[in-house]
Amino acid sequence: MVTKPKIRIIDNIDLRNDIDEFCGQTSQINLTKWAINCVKHILPLADFEGIDFTTITFGFKTNELWQIGEASVHEVRQAALKIHEVARQCKSEIVKNVFRAAGQAVSVGHIKEHAIVCSDYAIKTIQLAFPDQLAKVTKERQWQLNELKKYS
Repeated sequence: MVTKPKIRIIDNIDLRNDIDEFCGQTSQINLTKWAINCVKHILPLADFEGIDFTTITFGFKTNELWQIGEASVHEVRQAALKIHEVARQCKSEIVKNVFRAAGQAVSVGHIKEHAIVCSDYAIKTIQLAFPDQLAKVTKERQWQLNELKKYS
């Protein structure tokens, strides 16, 4: 079942729908790995603000521990909430959306549907970094789909 974006984005809807369908066929652990890779792919766009990424790093580590059964879903959720808390404090919309994508990626350990939301925040980040460049959005969506296929 194809979902609608929860945030406002200009998108390549066909590629998003393909990603959404693959998300439905992919295990929760593999979706988490993919979502974290989506964030790592856009993370350099947030580097200009000199932000401390410790919270994201901690969230990724907590999620990795969850993947091998050494952290609880509650711990994953708490780590994701901390990332979202930092996102609310960011002044730059680009950085804020990178943190939101990271929070969603970590949250996949809680609910797998957070994976597509993570990818949408990554697209929003691309739009903010490269306004009015739909080709950049399409390139990112294609990258996301190609990466997801590796996990399906």
